[in-house]
Amino acid sequence: MGSPVIELQEVTKVYQMGEVEVHALCGASLEIETGEMMAIMGPSGSGKSTMMNILGCLDQPTSGTYLLEGKDVSHLNDDQLAQIRNRKIGFVFQTFNLLARTSALDNVMLPLVYAGVGVAKRRDLAQRALESVGLAERISHTPNELSGGQQQRVAIARSLVNDPAILLADEPTGNLDSKSGAEVMAILQWLNRYQGITVVVVTHDPKIAQHTGRIVHLYDGLITRTEIVEQPLVAQPRNEVA
Repeated sequence: MGSPVIELQEVTKVYQMGEVEVHALCGASLEIETGEMMAIMGPSGSGKSTMMNILGCLDQPTSGTYLLEGKDVSHLNDDQLAQIRNRKIGFVFQTFNLLARTSALDNVMLPLVYAGVGVAKRRDLAQRALESVGLAERISHTPNELSGGQQQRVAIARSLVNDPAILLADEPTGNLDSKSGAEVMAILQWLNRYQGITVVVVTHDPKIAQHTGRIVHLYDGLITRTEIVEQPLVAQPRNEVA
């Protein structure tokens, strides 16, 4: 482990819903080490999604400080936040968010199109990302020709194509059966252990959280406890995923 890649210091988030103020985060402080794999757990309404949005530079805190690689990103504007997202953060969502009539390769290339990468290079990078998640033989398939687990692996490849330092996975196994979920967790563990990517998993599933080294529990916008996982569950071996 190195220095913290993420530091939240007394972060609050208040939403105005008509005349009602909703306090989604109430002074949360958290450090995530470079190269760590950890989970955020909590019931519905605990602030998990809000914390994920702030960690991913999709939203700004109402108060408090967010340091990303030592830089204060708490008060950046939307364009500056978008630049940081594109360069440093990969996202994996429960619903995959793939373009339905587009091949796996083109789905994975999409972030590179926005980044202005040339055609030949983005094709090469996307192909390598798909190979890294065991989908070398599926690059021309569209999402409806892939299983749910394969679609999530395409989504992981897309999240990796810009070589992010941090991967944020929001309920990444929520729409998958247990076998496909194990494959996805195996890939996330492999990326963390062998590629050095910092992985943060938001989940409501205690068994999924046990695949990480640390679990942060949120309740009513506060971190109520932190649990060290002495022996994380090991998902299906990487060489069987492909």
